[in-house]
Amino acid sequence: MTVTAPPREAPAPPPPARPSAGRRAWNLWVRWWRRLTAMRTAIILLFLLALAAIPGSLLPQRSLSQSAVARYFADHPTLAPVLDRFYLFDVFSSPWFAAVYLLLFVSLVGCVLPRAAEHYRALRTPPPAAPRNLLRLPDSARVDTPLEGTAALDAVDEELRVRRYRVVRREGPGGPELSAEKGYAKEAGNLLFHLSLVALLVALAGGKLWGYEGSILVTEGQGFCNVFQQYDTYSSGPLVEGGDLAPLCVDLEDFRAEYEDDLTASSFRADILFGGPGEEGRPQTIGVNDPLRADGARVYLTGHGYAPRFTVVTPGGRTVEDVSAPFLPTEQSTMASEGALKLPDLNGDADSQLAIQGFFAPTGVVQNGILTSVDPRPLEPQVAIVAYQGYLGLDTGRPQSVYSIDAEQIDRGALSRVGSANLAIGETLTLPDGTAITFTGYSQFAALQLSHDPGQVWVLVSAIAVLVGLLAMLLLRRERVFARVGPAAGSGGTVLTVGSLTRGGGEGGERFTALTDDLRAALAARVPARPTPPAGGAPPDPEVPTP
Repeated sequence: MTVTAPPREAPAPPPPARPSAGRRAWNLWVRWWRRLTAMRTAIILLFLLALAAIPGSLLPQRSLSQSAVARYFADHPTLAPVLDRFYLFDVFSSPWFAAVYLLLFVSLVGCVLPRAAEHYRALRTPPPAAPRNLLRLPDSARVDTPLEGTAALDAVDEELRVRRYRVVRREGPGGPELSAEKGYAKEAGNLLFHLSLVALLVALAGGKLWGYEGSILVTEGQGFCNVFQQYDTYSSGPLVEGGDLAPLCVDLEDFRAEYEDDLTASSFRADILFGGPGEEGRPQTIGVNDPLRADGARVYLTGHGYAPRFTVVTPGGRTVEDVSAPFLPTEQSTMASEGALKLPDLNGDADSQLAIQGFFAPTGVVQNGILTSVDPRPLEPQVAIVAYQGYLGLDTGRPQSVYSIDAEQIDRGALSRVGSANLAIGETLTLPDGTAITFTGYSQFAALQLSHDPGQVWVLVSAIAVLVGLLAMLLLRRERVFARVGPAAGSGGTVLTVGSLTRGGGEGGERFTALTDDLRAALAARVPARPTPPAGGAPPDPEVPTP
C-alpha cells in the first residue's frame, strides 16, 4: 500500500518592495509637473490672470494715483482696509498676481518646448505608410485608368507636388503606394502662438522691472529734467536706479488748444525744447497722440489747464510779481478750475503766512453772486479767491497737497480767513492788514508724462507674432493623402485607390472632390490617343508603292 504525501503549499510571493522616499518624491514631482504643463492648465491660468486684472481696472491703484486711493479710503473707511489687506489697491504688484503670472509662464514653457521638439522630429519624419483599406477613410475614391500602375502613380505624384504636398512612394504589401502630407505650418502656427505668448509675458515683465514713469505739470516758460525728485507722481520697476534715468530736460515754450463750434476740443499742441542737461534745446511740437521720443523715453501730452498769476504787495513794501500756481480743472467742458497759492515766506513771520484758495473761470459769468465758467476758451478770465493768513504747517513733516490748503490747519484756527473777492484781470483785493493781491493774468500749463519701457518694442513684435500664429492655427489644415494602384479585373488597366485625412479647417470633402477631379483629368491627359483610320478604308502600306 502506497501512501501519497500531501502536496506542499507554494510559498507566498514576497510583497512588492516599497519605493524609497526619494523615488516617491520624484514620482509626485513628475505627476504635478505633467499637470502644470498641460495645455488645459495653461488655459485655466490665462483665464485666472485675466480675472485677476479686473480689480486693477475697477479700483484705484497706488502706482497710478495715490490721491485716488486716499479718497477711496475716505469714502469707504470700513471696506477699504479689507480690500487693502488683499492687495487690491496694488493688484499688479501683489504676491498672488505674481504667483499666477509665474505659474502661467512656467506652464507655457513646459508645454511648448516639448511640443517644439516633437514638431521638429515630425518635420524630419516621412509621411506614414498608407492604411491597408483606403476606402474606409472619411474621404476616399476609386479611379480606373488604362495606364500602368507606375504611370498612374507618376500622375498622382506630380499633381500632389504641385499642391505643395510632401510625397513619399513605397512598395507596400498591396502594391505600389504613395503617401503625401502637408499642413505642417498649422502646427508651426500653434507653436508660434504659444512661444509668442511666452515672449509677450517676458517683455511685459521686463518693462515692469526696468521701466519707469513720471508725471508733472509744467507751466509755459518753465521746464523739468528727468530726475525723480521733480515729478509730481513717479513709479519705477524694482531694478531701476537713479542713474538709469535718461538724461533729458524739457522746457514748455507754448501751449495751444483748439475747439470746435460746440466747444469740444479738436487738438492740443505744445511747443517744447528738449535736450540733455546743459545742452541747447531742440524744438519739437507734441500732441496727445504724437509724443516726443528721445533717448529711449517718450514724453506724452496728457492734459492741460490754467495757472492764474497774481502780484502781492505787503504793507512793508515788499512786492512779489506774477507768482502763479496750476489750478486743476474740475469741469472739462468749461475748464473751470480750482487751486491754491501758498506764500510762506512773504512776511518772514511763520504766524503771518499767506495762502490763496481760488476758482478760475476762463470765460467767467457771475450768477447770483457765484462765479461760473461758460466756455473753455479764455475769453473773459476771472478768478474768485479766498485769502487766509496764519501758519500753513508746511514744516510739520505731514504731507500736503500743493493744489489745496490743509483744512486741518483751518479747523485748528492756525489759518484764518481774511478776505475774498471776484476779480477780473487788473483788479485788486486789499486785506485788512494792507496786503494787496492783484489778479494780473494767466498762463497755460501742460500735463506731461515721461515713460521709459524697454519691453515696448518686444511687446509689439510678440503681439504681431501671436496674431500670425493664431491665424495659421485657424486657417491652415493638416492633410494627408494616400494612393495605391492595383490591376483592374477583367479588361486590364489599373485601379487607383485614393484616400484622404483632413484635420482642422473643415471643407475636407469639397477639397478631396476637387483633388480627385484633377487626378482624373491628369490621368486622362496621359493616356495616348488612338490613331483614327482614314475615311476610304485601311491605311495604305508605306512600303508598297502606289501605281
